[in-house]
Amino acid sequence: MLRSSFYHQIFFTNILRILDERGMTQDELAARSGISSAFISALTRGKANPSLGTMEAIAKALDTALPVLLESTDLDRESLDALAGGRAPRSLPPGFERVSAVLTSFQAYQVKSWDEANKRKIREIKEARRKKFLEY
Repeated sequence: MLRSSFYHQIFFTNILRILDERGMTQDELAARSGISSAFISALTRGKANPSLGTMEAIAKALDTALPVLLESTDLDRESLDALAGGRAPRSLPPGFERVSAVLTSFQAYQVKSWDEANKRKIREIKEARRKKFLEY
């Protein structure tokens, strides 16, 4: 039995969420992606190990960027930590959080400007850490 990794679980959880949001079936995903229904079914149950090419085909069929399927998730921090077998990897400094949301165009505009400001802050934090590291 294949034990699903942290990223496999995020991947198949996101596939199931997007299928549900779009009212799309696993068979429709299989037809659009060119991947067998049996493999899609096994994947969404955590029983398959997709190649990068397979993940790209699924992302394209869902009209979704592959990084979104691998990184963004609706799972809470405790669930992510449990899936990771401890502490889930974090790509952001403390105090920052990545979220996925459905927004109006105006809301998206506001969030994009907040995103740009926060990315500048994160770059500053990383640069300060790098300088501190180089001082030692």
